[in-house]
Amino acid sequence: MNFNIKDYKRFEKQIILKKIGIAGQKRLLNAKVLIIGIGGLGCPLLTYLAASGVGTIGIIDHDKVEISNLNRQILFNSNDIGKYKVNQAKKKISKIFKKIKIKIFKKKITSKNIKLLLKNFEIICDGTDNYTTRYLINDYCKKNKKILISAAISKFDGHLYKFNFKKKGPCYRCFMPEMPTHENNCQADGIFSPVAGIMGSLQANEVLKTILNLRSNINNYMVIFDSIKTNFRNVKLSYNPNCINKCSK
Repeated sequence: MNFNIKDYKRFEKQIILKKIGIAGQKRLLNAKVLIIGIGGLGCPLLTYLAASGVGTIGIIDHDKVEISNLNRQILFNSNDIGKYKVNQAKKKISKIFKKIKIKIFKKKITSKNIKLLLKNFEIICDGTDNYTTRYLINDYCKKNKKILISAAISKFDGHLYKFNFKKKGPCYRCFMPEMPTHENNCQADGIFSPVAGIMGSLQANEVLKTILNLRSNINNYMVIFDSIKTNFRNVKLSYNPNCINKCSK
């Protein structure tokens, strides 16, 4: 992607940061990031990636906007109800920076299409709300040595994970080897809307740091956010010797 004086003016407030500069901005413009799920997490994540100048962003979601989404899915409003999320998100994000390539996939991710959908992206962001899909994304990223940045929200809490599968380390199944009997999601448990914004923004923070090769201290850690106490806690994720992905070998 070409970088001109107008682009410099757009991004100058981050270009003047010594850890970014023009070289870093060019890395952002050349990056390819995929977001799975344009919900409470995906909306702020997508907005900050676009505003920061990430050049190619893919978005996967097969749902339409519902009125119950509007308290936390900040890209949408009442006029979007009944319309596909990916279409509405692309329209709004394209207005931020026209040079960004937004690739939309109006699909539900499955074991049959995951390879086709994920193969051209370097960094995968999981913002889905069910364990079956999280396991599927984790296993594909582990096998194909992708970088996976995942977040989850429920009630007043949020979780953030980063797995760099280009290097040896545990995976999501090491932490949660079996699917829980209860799905923790907004529909079942409710959600305090600022938690979605905070965790989606933290996902964006980790994506940008990864592209810029800035040191991350959450590789193979889970970050837990408690919005009531305004408290963050880091929990180290260990190898599970019985993990079906054989992470410890």
